[in-house]
Amino acid sequence: MEATEKTIKLAVNGGIGFGSKLNARQLLVLAKYMEEDQELELTTFQQLYIEIPESRKDEALAEFEQAGLSCYPVGSFVKSLRTCNFCKGAEEEGMPVAIELNKRMAGKPVPFTLKPAYTGCPVGCGEPLINDIGIMKIKDGYNLYAGGKSKGQDAAAGTMLFENLTPDELYQKVDRLIEIYSEQGRKREQMHKFISRFEKDELMELLN
Repeated sequence: MEATEKTIKLAVNGGIGFGSKLNARQLLVLAKYMEEDQELELTTFQQLYIEIPESRKDEALAEFEQAGLSCYPVGSFVKSLRTCNFCKGAEEEGMPVAIELNKRMAGKPVPFTLKPAYTGCPVGCGEPLINDIGIMKIKDGYNLYAGGKSKGQDAAAGTMLFENLTPDELYQKVDRLIEIYSEQGRKREQMHKFISRFEKDELMELLN
């Protein structure tokens, strides 16, 4: 009996842009690596999960990249940045900042899957307050939240750590927060539990 080839799961999306969209070429490339009865899983975090043969991983990654697809690991990593639709425009709502944040965060190993979210105005379409790390642009500054929880009877908004940050300050604080979580978080400890385990003053001291 022939052994079944091992598969790996990848998370893919169209990157940071105006909404969560895929074009025809990207869909065709994804279909090329799927069996006729295979399904794509659409996550709530603007990603598609696709399983491909392990032997075709390098080939698939190269072709996905050529088609403009972004690929991320699945598991205990920082997920790609969930964003709003930038409905007021790329510059006004900070799309370049969101793109840079995604480059810096996505794919980093952490104690438990970490979901970051971004929104370009106080309407909050990207739902930053109920995700592990949240960024909200207010006029020319950026507010940083952490430890939001979207599910369960104890669902709650995250804690505001900083407000009115510049882009460079935001990058530095987010980098440091993920570093602290990676170093001091317990295995499979969710961000909201990690944040509640620390006194805010203690965490802020580490972040400054």
